[in-house]
Amino acid sequence: MRTSRRRFIGSGVAVAGGLVAGRVQAAAPGNETLATIAKLRTIHGDFSEKPISDQDLETILGASVRAANASAFQSYSIVVVRDPAMQRTVCGYRGSCLLLYLADFTRIIATGKRLGHEYDPGNMEAFVTASTNTILAAQTAVIAAKSLGIDSLLTNGVHRGDMERLWEKLDLPRKYCFPLIALVLGYAANEPLYQKGRLSGKGVVHRGAFHNLTGEEADAIIRQYDDKTLHLGLNEDWDKSGHKHYLDWLHKEWLGRNRKPGETQILDRLRKAGFVG
Repeated sequence: MRTSRRRFIGSGVAVAGGLVAGRVQAAAPGNETLATIAKLRTIHGDFSEKPISDQDLETILGASVRAANASAFQSYSIVVVRDPAMQRTVCGYRGSCLLLYLADFTRIIATGKRLGHEYDPGNMEAFVTASTNTILAAQTAVIAAKSLGIDSLLTNGVHRGDMERLWEKLDLPRKYCFPLIALVLGYAANEPLYQKGRLSGKGVVHRGAFHNLTGEEADAIIRQYDDKTLHLGLNEDWDKSGHKHYLDWLHKEWLGRNRKPGETQILDRLRKAGFVG
């Protein structure tokens, strides 16, 4: 019975409400790309001292810049940080290498100016487009790294603490450039006990048109988050602090920890970078 349950969870199957949870379904036989995606996992700072070779790093960077991007702009830049202490300064974590992904228009502005053209990306539409380009490049790097046996951590730790450190330590441009996400690369010091689960079904995938969850479908998702064998959440011990459901812990403790009145640091920085008026 126990073995059947593990197979049930690991293969990803339909459950109450037509939802699917658990690991990514097995890739088609012989499809190495899907097999790599199915093995993706996040290493939360527990990286070994094993270095990433320069050759592997260049391969990852070469794959990253092949990601789709709007209008062939590649409106991003990548700062490579090898120094462990600087990696911690940037995002609070360290691995063999860190790639800081920036939504960045300065290259486009500079090359246009050389030809006598003026370009002003000072609006939210430009920032959203650049952010999309940037994240696509970062996720492509994650997949490329995993194909080489290299693990990763994508983190928004760059937005924690005083963000001024990023401009000071890395000499980032003050205008039309914004640090979006850090990608820490390395080899796991210890194998994780399990692979995190993912929701896939109603509420995530909408077919033909958007479908608002019914009460029963929402309850089914709540039950899946409460099922610790699926490993869907951030915290496996949410019930030890007196919560009836995992999502109670998420809303009351995790999401509620940063609720502060007034303008956020990120909004202030976006204004200084010229993306918000």
